[in-house]
Amino acid sequence: MKPYKNKINKIRSFALSLIFIGFVIMYGAIFFKENAVLVIIFMTLGLLCIIGSTATYAWIGLLSTRAIVVACPSCQKHTKVLGRVDMCMYCNEPLTLDPNLIGKEFDQSYNNKTKSKTQEIDSK
Repeated sequence: MKPYKNKINKIRSFALSLIFIGFVIMYGAIFFKENAVLVIIFMTLGLLCIIGSTATYAWIGLLSTRAIVVACPSCQKHTKVLGRVDMCMYCNEPLTLDPNLIGKEFDQSYNNKTKSKTQEIDSK
């Protein structure tokens, strides 16, 4: 299993990758210069990726303004927490806002609104 990263940084990385994917798709139109319809399709798809990236950046910007800022106990830097559990942006220390989860092993499923199997077992 790959290591877990901060939610805000994950979404920002996805938005950045959408920009690069859009440019690569647009450059793909160079290979079809003779066919105007394919050039238009490639340019439109690339533009849609870039617009999607802009929308993603706007969405994570709005989420970031509502995120709770806490001081990480390990590195003492201020980081934003989305949900009940998240990771420090700097040192990847697991952070939680729920006093019931202090001392428990980090699990991303604690952020789900529906009860997970591990939460049901812990509550019994």
